[in-house]
Amino acid sequence: MLPVAFRKPGNCGKFGDFMFADRAILFCRAGDGGNGCSSFRRETFVPRGGPDGGDGGNGGDIIIQADRNQGSLGNLIGHRHWKSERGEHGLGALCTGKCGKPTIILVPPGTLVKDHQHGHLLKDLQNHGDSVIVAKGGRGGKGNKRFANSVNRAPRESEGGHPGEYREIQLELKMIADVGLVGKPNAGKSTLLSRVSRATPEIADYPFTTKYPNLGLVHVGYDHEYVLADIPGLIEGAHSGAGLGHEFLRHVERTRLLVHLVEPSPADMSDPLDNYTRIREELRLYDPTLAERPEIICVTKAELPDAATCAELLREVTGREVFLISAVTGKGLPELNRLIIRRLEEMRAEEALLHPELPSGVPDVEGAAAEPAAEGG
Repeated sequence: MLPVAFRKPGNCGKFGDFMFADRAILFCRAGDGGNGCSSFRRETFVPRGGPDGGDGGNGGDIIIQADRNQGSLGNLIGHRHWKSERGEHGLGALCTGKCGKPTIILVPPGTLVKDHQHGHLLKDLQNHGDSVIVAKGGRGGKGNKRFANSVNRAPRESEGGHPGEYREIQLELKMIADVGLVGKPNAGKSTLLSRVSRATPEIADYPFTTKYPNLGLVHVGYDHEYVLADIPGLIEGAHSGAGLGHEFLRHVERTRLLVHLVEPSPADMSDPLDNYTRIREELRLYDPTLAERPEIICVTKAELPDAATCAELLREVTGREVFLISAVTGKGLPELNRLIIRRLEEMRAEEALLHPELPSGVPDVEGAAAEPAAEGG
C-alpha cells in the first residue's frame, strides 16, 4: 500500500514535477428522485379500473468508502465533481421507477471526511470497508395510486421527485502506521525504510529528498509484521509550517510508536544532541501527546567514526537506551526490528485491557508491498 506520486495539474509536461495528494475537496450531488405517475387502468371489460400510477425511484447516494488498495487521494485529482444517477419516473400498471445507482468514492484508510462549508467531521474512516453517506439521494415521488381513498377513488394528483442533497466535502488523509520514522533531513529515514521493506522512496545525498510520506510493510521472521512510515525531514519551526512541517506532522498523529533517527555527523555541522532536542520540541509544540508517545532513539550511519560517541552522549543525556544502526551495512537492524515488535505487542496488550470492546491488531494492509527481511535486516 505505497503512496503514489502524481503530477501537478497543468504541469504534466515537466519531468519530475510530482505531488503527493493527502487533501482534496469534492463537490457531491446525489441523484434526484423520479416523479410519481398519474395513470388509470384501462382494460377491456374492466370498467372503472381505478388509479394505477407507480412511484418514482429514489436517487442514488454518494458514498465515501475506505479501501486498503488506495495509497493516497491522488485518484481524485482532476475529478472533483461527483454526481449520482437520478431515479426513473414511475409508470402505469403500478410500475415503480428504477432507483439510481449509488456512487462510491474510494479513499485510503485513515481519511477524515469533513463538511467543507461548516467544518465539522462527518466520519473518520480508519479501517478497510468503513463508509459514510455524504449526500443522500432524493426520495421518489408518489404515484396517484397512493392518494386513493374511500372518498377520492380517482385521484389525478401525483408527487414529483425530491431533489438529491448537495454537499462540499473536504478529505484529509492521515496515514495509519504502527511505526513512524522522524528526524532531521538526511538522517537516513528513507534508506532505512528501503532496507527493511519493499518501499522505494527517493534517496539522495542532499536534504529534503523525501517530499511526501512513504509507507512500507516490514516482515520480521515468519509471523510478525508492522507498517512503517517515513515522515519527511522536520526542521525548527515545523509546528508552525516551516519546511511544510504542518503537512508532514499530521501523518505522525496516527502512529503507535516513534523511531527517532539521529545523524552523528550532520552535513551542516550542527550538534546531534541539539538536533534531537529540537525535533522533540517541535513534536511537543504541534501536539503535546506526541511528546509522550513511546519512542526508540537510534543513531544512524554506525559505520562513521563519530557514531559511537554520539550514541554514548545521547544515553547520558536522555538516560535511555540508544541503538546504533546502519542501513548500509545492516548493523543493528535485526535487534531494532525485534524491539519494535516487542514494543508493539506490549502496547496492543495494554490497549486490549483498557478497551476490550475495540478490535486490536495492525491496520489491515493486505496487498501492501512487502519484502521478508531476514530478522529485519
